[in-house]
Order: sequence, then C-alpha cells, then structure tokens
Amino acid sequence: MIYENNTVKGLKIAYIGGGSRGWAWNLMKDLGGAEDLFGEVALYDIDYEAAKHNEEIGNTRVPAKNFTYSAKKTIGEALTDADFIVVSILPGTFDEMESDVHTPEKYGVWQSVGDTAGPGGLIRAMRTIPMFQEIALAIKENAPNAWVINYTNPMAICVKALYKAFPEIKAFGCCHEVFGTQKLLSAALKEIKGIEGATKDDIRVEVTGVNHFTWLTKAQYRNIDLFPIYKEFADKHYDAGFSENGTGNWLNDFFACGHKVKFDLFKKYGVLAAAGDRHLAEFMPPHAYLKNPEQVKGWLFGLTPVSWRKENLVTRLEKSEAYRSGKEAFTLDITGEEGVRQMRAILGLCPFVTNVNLPNKGQIPNLPLGSVVETNAVFESDTVTPVFAGNVPESIYPLIVTANKENDEIVDACFERSLEKCYKAFAANHALVNLSDEEKKALFDEMVENTKAYLGEYK
Repeated sequence: MIYENNTVKGLKIAYIGGGSRGWAWNLMKDLGGAEDLFGEVALYDIDYEAAKHNEEIGNTRVPAKNFTYSAKKTIGEALTDADFIVVSILPGTFDEMESDVHTPEKYGVWQSVGDTAGPGGLIRAMRTIPMFQEIALAIKENAPNAWVINYTNPMAICVKALYKAFPEIKAFGCCHEVFGTQKLLSAALKEIKGIEGATKDDIRVEVTGVNHFTWLTKAQYRNIDLFPIYKEFADKHYDAGFSENGTGNWLNDFFACGHKVKFDLFKKYGVLAAAGDRHLAEFMPPHAYLKNPEQVKGWLFGLTPVSWRKENLVTRLEKSEAYRSGKEAFTLDITGEEGVRQMRAILGLCPFVTNVNLPNKGQIPNLPLGSVVETNAVFESDTVTPVFAGNVPESIYPLIVTANKENDEIVDACFERSLEKCYKAFAANHALVNLSDEEKKALFDEMVENTKAYLGEYK
C-alpha cells in the first residue's frame, strides 16, 4: 500500500465468497464510490466460474476503474498479501437451508429466518463452523495481519469461530439491522416532532446485546432524547403497525414488517429492540410471536420461505448475465453497507463509530469475556476499539444471557465435532421448549441427516 495525496494505492482486498450474486456487487458499488482507494479485489469461491463472472462484471461493467478484479482458484492465492478480507458465504446450499427452516414445522416449530437462532441456526452453525475454522487457518498462514470483515450468518457464531481457531485474528462482524432501527427513529422524529431529514449518522445510539438480538439503551438526535419520542410513536402505531412509504409491505415483502414486535418489546422491557422483527421474534419464547403462522400475521411480519430464496437466486443469475452482456447497466448506487467506510477508517482516512460484533473484552461487563457481542466500536488508524456499553439492562438480561449461552455452547460442541454435544445444545434451545425429548431427538436426527454432506467430520 502507498499513501499519496490523501489516497491509498496498491490496496488488496480478498473476497471469500467472491462468486456472490449480490453482496459482491454491493462491494463493487461501494468501492467504485470510494475515490480515495485504488487496488485489486481477489475473488475466491468454491464456484470458480461464478467468481470469473464477477471478475468480468467488475472489470468491464463497473463505471469506476479504481479497482481491478481477478478470480483466484485457491484461497491461499486470494489471501496472499491481502490488506482486507471480506467473508460472505452461503454455508451449504438452499436445499440444506430448506431443511433448516422448514423441517421443524413438522413439529410445530416456526422460524421466520432460520439462519441465526433456533434449530435452523444451530444446524446451520454445524455446517458453518468447520468452514470458518478452515478460513481462519488459511488467514493465519497467508495474511495474518489483514483485517477481516464477516457478513456471514450466524454472525456471532462465525466471528467466535474465527477467534477460537486463530486468536490473533483481526476480525469483526457487520450487520445492518441497527441501521433500520435508526431509520425508524428518524421517522418517529419526523412524525412526532416535525423534524425532517435526520440521517442514520444524525441518530446517535448506544448498542448492546448479541447479533440479531441487539438493543439500544440510548438514542439521541442532537440534544433530543429519542426514547420519549419513540414511546409516543410506538403507542400510536402499536395496534396497526407502521410502514413508511417505500419501505415495503409485510404482506408482499418477506423482509418488511409493521414493527409491532419492536413496539411490544419496548412496552414490555423499556429498552429499544434494534433488529428486524423477523430476527427478534426468533429469540423470544415460541408462544410470544411464532406460535403459528396466524399469530405471525397478527404481528405484521412474515415467515421467509426458502422457496422464495431459490426463486430469487434464479433472478440474480439472470441479472448476472444481464450485467455481463451489457443489457443492464451496472450503476454505483449507495448500498447503505459500511464495509468500505470501515476500511477507509482503518486506513486512517475517516475515523468514525458504528456497531459491530467483537469478542467481549469488558465492553459488556455482565456477559462472559470472549463471547461475541454487538456494541459500538471506534474505527480509526489500524484499530477497531469496542465502546464500553455497560451492563445489559436488568429487564432484558435473562433473554440476552440465554442467546449468548446458546451461541457459545454450539461453537464449543462443533469445535469438538461431537454430535452428542451438538444435540445437547440443540435440545436445550429455547425454541424447542414445547417438544418432548423424543420429538427433539427425532427432529435433530432428521435435520442432521438432511445436511450430512457437510458433517463428515462429526462423530
């Protein structure tokens, strides 16, 4: 790398999962908009042809030419001399994910996402953790000083696996769920106080919890405390929900919601839940929001079927061909992700504060050290320093402790490749509280059988 006139040249970014039809394009867009960064993106994917397609798109269709793109056949080649490493993979295929999400429905267990919490998240973790051990060891061998940005779910479990395999790794996990809540707070500020134009960066928040079960203990716009405003807003929209124009409708958009789960949690606990309702619901007792599909509809969010993900993949493959052929222009739209901004901050170009997932070094004193938690962190020259968040509030502490414990137990079981210990963690999961021991075992055995192609090391 060379610093020259407030620009960085010769930067190398390795992208593990570089055949992505989505996240990789987002990175291209954000890098194209970074006029002070120049370098190479090395694309590695087990699907080499997909990585070659993105190489072609990056080099011929991205309007900005500050980065070149090259597909690599080995992970070592991609990682060598990397300054930053982005990890964004699908652990397995959508066939395995279909089992993760829908097999528990036979037993009356409903999941709105199925990639982080509950039985789906645990089985996905069993596939993912060996992959992340391998990735961590490859980083240790080829790029031990690189900064690693993870986007893969289950987020906290993936980051924990990276550090457990390579304790000196410089890794953090990124999630945009809090950003959506900042946008909701901006809408509340506009509606209740008539103050328009507040951006995400204008809404300052204090973050605590674990990924996809994050909470805000403080929210402020300039000198205005947003909690009383949010309370009025939540009370006003509690029954009918809230959907701002252009944000999607929960009836036809699997990622939209009426925010009723957030409003309900705020009324119950006095702390502002800061993830999408689909994720939040999965961390609560199953009778609360996920008893059955009819209850889910009443709370104005959706169960995301894996059939939709498969259909969407077909659409994205068509989009890839449209980009490659030039039938569709590749535009440098702002994505809202912060990965490139984080890189720029670490390079010393623009220090800032945002929420990320890191091992607990005391930023949350009443959670175990070493557990991966989500708080704010300061990004500046070659450092990412977690911000002290204080103790998890007493009202939500039992919920957070449960989620944290479930994460740590499955990581330990997977590192031992012990099916017995994985089952023990599975059977203790909060989402299965209504199942008998026989039902839990039958469900576990069926889900493991459906993903056995990725569990060859387990015994």
